[in-house]
Amino acid sequence: MGTNAPQEDPIVKALKDYTTCDVSDALCKLKFPNGGFLSGLTMWSPQRQDGPTKVVGPAYTVEYAPLSDPRPKWPSHYIDSVPAGAVIFVSCPPQIPNAVYGGLMSTRAQYSGAVGSVIDGRFRDVQEQRDLGYPVFARETGTAPPAELLKVVGVNVPVKLQSEEQRDYMAISPGDYLIGDLNGVVLLPKNLAERAVELIPKQVEADEKMAVEIKKGMSFVEASKLFRL
Repeated sequence: MGTNAPQEDPIVKALKDYTTCDVSDALCKLKFPNGGFLSGLTMWSPQRQDGPTKVVGPAYTVEYAPLSDPRPKWPSHYIDSVPAGAVIFVSCPPQIPNAVYGGLMSTRAQYSGAVGSVIDGRFRDVQEQRDLGYPVFARETGTAPPAELLKVVGVNVPVKLQSEEQRDYMAISPGDYLIGDLNGVVLLPKNLAERAVELIPKQVEADEKMAVEIKKGMSFVEASKLFRL
């Protein structure tokens, strides 16, 4: 009997077996800056830096800007067009005390089938997020909504990461893959995804063999020479 359910993205399916560190190792071999690590973004929900939560999916990006920005405000609410399987990435200008994401956003995102949200700024309604069991990674928390300072000016557009150390060169584009777990959040550009997925299993297997021998007394240097290419 047939089904109309969309097929799972093979990249997403492959990445579910691995950690953000595994993905970063592959991206380092591919010479992508910082192994794709997005600094300053940590897990707040469903638990604070605890538990087995992992999110993997293509980025659905949202750009906030100051009210003074000449671009018009986005005519509808971005949360109502989130595709199933997406990781929502909300970009906020730096040094903004207001939250740009709240519990109702996650309620709608969860209903739409989004797998998690990454907030490059502040978010609020922490307990509500946790009660939903919905994964949220963010820079910090807040209490006030964004309307007095900010407006949405773009949806599914490239956005720059707002951390000081990466602002000049790290950007997230729609459809790039985002992977989040206890270690943080990693960006896997879609043009590198297939190559990274090919590298990861070999790396993980080598590290597992190293761990076995190190536990038996082999030195790290010796194990590296034996198993790592």
